Amino acid sequence: HIDTVKPAASWTKDPYTPIEEDDKLYGLGSNDAGASVLSLLHTFLYLKERKQPFNLIFLASAEEEVSGANGIESVIPDLAHVRFAVVGEPTKMQPAVAEKGLMVLDCTAKGKSGHAARNEGINAISEAIKDIEWFNSYQFAETSPLLGPVKMTVTMIHAGTQHNVIPDRCEFTVDIRSNEYYSNQELYNIIGKHVKAELKARSFRLNSSRTPDEHPFVERAEMLGLVPFGSPTLSDQALMPFPSVKIGPGDSSRSHTADEYIKPSEIREAIDLYIKLLDGLIIK
Repeated sequence: HIDTVKPAASWTKDPYTPIEEDDKLYGLGSNDAGASVLSLLHTFLYLKERKQPFNLIFLASAEEEVSGANGIESVIPDLAHVRFAVVGEPTKMQPAVAEKGLMVLDCTAKGKSGHAARNEGINAISEAIKDIEWFNSYQFAETSPLLGPVKMTVTMIHAGTQHNVIPDRCEFTVDIRSNEYYSNQELYNIIGKHVKAELKARSFRLNSSRTPDEHPFVERAEMLGLVPFGSPTLSDQALMPFPSVKIGPGDSSRSHTADEYIKPSEIREAIDLYIKLLDGLIIK
């Protein structure tokens, strides 16, 4: 993807000017995911000059950082039947064969207003706490070998108008990271059976994904000594209705940080490895 996040305030260099120092190329999006774009483009140009048992599409998407509707999702319907995709993201060139999904829930617990000095009303905060305790403690039955359990985290809460009024409404937000055993819709249905608060999902689009171990790309990656893993972070992979593997130069820990950089040597190594992974690959 060619889009980036906004630069952090703590940058010590101009984030919009590429600066090369000590085998590091600094710049906004250099690691996430400019290096992958460059490496995959050069791999595409190399492979298209050689006879392959597949057709190739090079796609540089936008709006990946915000999972926007005008990103990869807007292009997929116009493509021919896609059997497999390589998603360029900084993974130290190790193959992420599984990726956690994301669902954000906006929850509203309701009570009844009253004067705080008297024993009256129903405190919506107290009602919300019961549900929040459930979100903090509940464990879904299926745990993924690569992605682990479904993770639910309450990240925002708001209630009350002033100190002496019993709040009749408490709103809180839950960040839910799914594994491949549950669709977001399935998780929503399960959660609705356990909590009292009103639930509203911002989207069901960003489901978890998993490419099987016996996929030819995964098998070749393992033959080359690479180690498949599960990624906790979201990418365009979540919007692809076909098998995919996330793999690219750079380190995810550098993404979205001040003074983001990529090493030119990482780009050269990535191009070489991409070619070894894809050249002549047969996907039945």
